[in-house]
Amino acid sequence: MKTIIFDVDDTLYDQALSFHETFKSLIESSWSYNEIDTIYRTSRKYSEILFDQSEAGEISVLEWQIGRIAKALADYGIQINDEQALAFHESYKQAQANIRLFPEVEELLNHLAQLDVQLAVLTNGEESHQLMKIKQLELTNWIPEENIFVSGTYGIAKPKSGIFKMVEEKLNCDPKQTVYVGDSFEKDIVGAKQVGWKAVWINHRKHEQAPNSTINPDKVVYSAAELFKFFRARIN
Repeated sequence: MKTIIFDVDDTLYDQALSFHETFKSLIESSWSYNEIDTIYRTSRKYSEILFDQSEAGEISVLEWQIGRIAKALADYGIQINDEQALAFHESYKQAQANIRLFPEVEELLNHLAQLDVQLAVLTNGEESHQLMKIKQLELTNWIPEENIFVSGTYGIAKPKSGIFKMVEEKLNCDPKQTVYVGDSFEKDIVGAKQVGWKAVWINHRKHEQAPNSTINPDKVVYSAAELFKFFRARIN
């Protein structure tokens, strides 16, 4: 493998921590980790659905951002209005200003940076918001700015093959020697495999693979520690 491309959210850091902090601050402080995490998972489901609608121009970016939390909470009997959903989104965004890489991911990036491997990022999302996260994670310590790609910049998002092919062209990488690492089966694994890349699924939330899918990841890992161990065994 000559090129390794990473997703960002819930791949390089734990996105749930910011959600938990916001939920406890604005919704209910006494709920358990598992109770809040269940709502977080539901919010991610709605986020994927509404993101696709925003990319298609069916709803605005703001409707996606506030709709994902409002719909998730409604599934658990918690009703909030648009103003409250916006407050949640803004607080969530502020909490993300404190995100940190998984320690094992930082170790992995330090290891890979010493080797003859091209590193890059491909992430879905609104440009300024994703770049804020990339800056907070200090990813340019290992990955050149020109190798960082945010779907909102280009108006096309994962899993559409066009965004993967565009990145492939800009990096001038061989698809057979390119590995994509991401947490979403539908967006990351399907997207990468359909253009001939290898795909590593970091499934630390133990999601089910899409039923009846003819696409399979080349490797499944369940933690950042496993991810580090996988690459270290194969690239020296």
